[in-house]
Amino acid sequence: MTPLPSLMIAPNGARKTKEDHPHLPMTIPEIVAEAVAAKDAGADGLHLHVRDAEGRHSIDVDLYRAALDALNCALPGFAVQVTSESAGIYKPAEQIAMVDALQPALVSVALREMIAEGDVAGARAAYGRWAEAGIAVQHIVYSPEDLDRLIEVLAPESWDGVQIIVVLGRYTDGQESDPADLDAFLERIDALPQKPDWGICAFGRRETACLVAAHKAGGKLRVGFENNDINADGSRAACNADRVRDVLRAIA
Repeated sequence: MTPLPSLMIAPNGARKTKEDHPHLPMTIPEIVAEAVAAKDAGADGLHLHVRDAEGRHSIDVDLYRAALDALNCALPGFAVQVTSESAGIYKPAEQIAMVDALQPALVSVALREMIAEGDVAGARAAYGRWAEAGIAVQHIVYSPEDLDRLIEVLAPESWDGVQIIVVLGRYTDGQESDPADLDAFLERIDALPQKPDWGICAFGRRETACLVAAHKAGGKLRVGFENNDINADGSRAACNADRVRDVLRAIA
């Protein structure tokens, strides 16, 4: 199973467009170019969202295969994590079917989306299939309660090597996070019988400060325009690689 990268770039997300930032990548060639620049800046992984011909969020298997092939050509061996995000478009069965068909090395999956229709048994079965296939599933938790629910859903033996990403600020006013938001998650993580391979992403202008706090606590990091394009000094990043450099400076 592929371990979680230490500093992953999230260059676009599901909803933003070039109206949000002119350098936000939407096509596969643009995503590849951002990945190359981010790797040169110090990133060791990519959180991949693809868009359809109209620029809309997609989890289409063929689009993912095309993007993964292009990224592997440009950056052989670079860790790429695909997203299963619903973005209000896809149902749990479609998200599960995508992962089953694509068989990616790494995928991010939100428990609250997997059980949105109440099918906890179906979610458990999917997690079991993916574990057997060696797919590294990073479980997205937006709140401490999400983490509590994940503990209930996953079998105790499944916690060996489990991957988690804590998302700060997604559902706060103005989508602004604060380093103190991490504390309740850390209490639960520290109480687990087996320490997960965990990371963090944070929305808003305090993204860098939140990532520094997580780094000090032993977490891995995800940074990029999906969450924020403002550097620690208040300047606007010109590209995703700028955000990588800003975070590396801050944790150094």
